[in-house]
Amino acid sequence: MSDITVDLTSPTPVYEQIRSQVAGLVAVGALAPGDRLPASRDLARDLGIAVGTVQRAYRELEASGVVTSRRRAGTVVADGGAEPDAGRSPGRGALVDDARQLVARAREAGFADDVVLDVVRGVLRDPYADR
Repeated sequence: MSDITVDLTSPTPVYEQIRSQVAGLVAVGALAPGDRLPASRDLARDLGIAVGTVQRAYRELEASGVVTSRRRAGTVVADGGAEPDAGRSPGRGALVDDARQLVARAREAGFADDVVLDVVRGVLRDPYADR
């Protein structure tokens, strides 16, 4: 899982950076149910951060239903991800495709990733978004 990176200068806490990246990888299908996440110690060592930081991210992911943690089995992606039937939802693939197209258009236009995220968050909170 070398896709996980952290920015120690970001105002976003490191555990949240890890949590959101793992949740995103699950959401787009890059991590499938049953896929094993790296051990907390291994990921912490690879990222140069404290083990407790990774453990907090994993606890948050488990609390939201994205992963399950068990002794000896480690931390694995939960069946169905963060929501029931998430992986089997017929519209999910189209939603991921639309998101990829949005990101591609935004990058072509020169927008930073943070700006794209801010726009999406704003639309999600817009009471007129469904109209």
